[in-house]
Amino acid sequence: MTVALTLLGYLVLGAAAGTMAGLFGVGGGLIMVPALAFAFGLQSVDAGIAMHLAIGTSLATIFVTGASSAWAHYQRGSIRREWFMSLLPGLVLGAVVGVFVAGALSGGLLGTLFGVFVVLVALRMALGIGPRAGRAAPGRLGMGVAGLVIGGVSALFGIGGGTLSVPWLSRCGASMTQAVGTSAACGLPIALFGALTFIVVGWNRPSLPVGATGFVMWPAFLGIVLASVPFARLGVRLAHVLSARTLRLAFAALLLIVGLRFLF
Repeated sequence: MTVALTLLGYLVLGAAAGTMAGLFGVGGGLIMVPALAFAFGLQSVDAGIAMHLAIGTSLATIFVTGASSAWAHYQRGSIRREWFMSLLPGLVLGAVVGVFVAGALSGGLLGTLFGVFVVLVALRMALGIGPRAGRAAPGRLGMGVAGLVIGGVSALFGIGGGTLSVPWLSRCGASMTQAVGTSAACGLPIALFGALTFIVVGWNRPSLPVGATGFVMWPAFLGIVLASVPFARLGVRLAHVLSARTLRLAFAALLLIVGLRFLF
């Protein structure tokens, strides 16, 4: 596969991921990781590291693409700064620990765990199980432990954390706007420290493909970042054509197919 064709493939991947993220309202690693794992398989990347490379690259792209979203939420005042600061130490530590756990797992086991996680998310969406509203947030210790769990699981699977942080923040008494905005901010340290740790963990692995630094594939990162942002706007426009229930069930079906593919 030529360099030009490979870069074109990454641009197409970024366009598809961006469109689906905008269309379904949830994206990030849930779409990026399986797509990258499939793309790396087509390029004959060593199966033992393809999943690690997909997760590390996903986190790197999430940091860039999520920054604009977090900034927009900040400008609108929808980020609860005190909650973010309470979660931050746990998010950073959890992200680092999650990557080291991923690095200790085989590619096959990591893929299986990702499949189980995606299937659970799909079932929750299909059944319409939303976050349960609460009234008060716990103290700094409780928020720190929550950040540790959110950061660890998110870095382990290469996601921005919204799947876990939005329900948690809603239970803490945040409005949906505040939960989504604060979650967007939480995704940045997870993605940054997760991606940097994946670079360290994968440093100088003999089976790394050309263009990779540790477990981050830079050509894929560049193509996805360039294409995903503008195509996300297309997805948002398409989302207004379909009903919310149709979108939720369609995305749940997509995730279920992806999850079962990893499992079987």
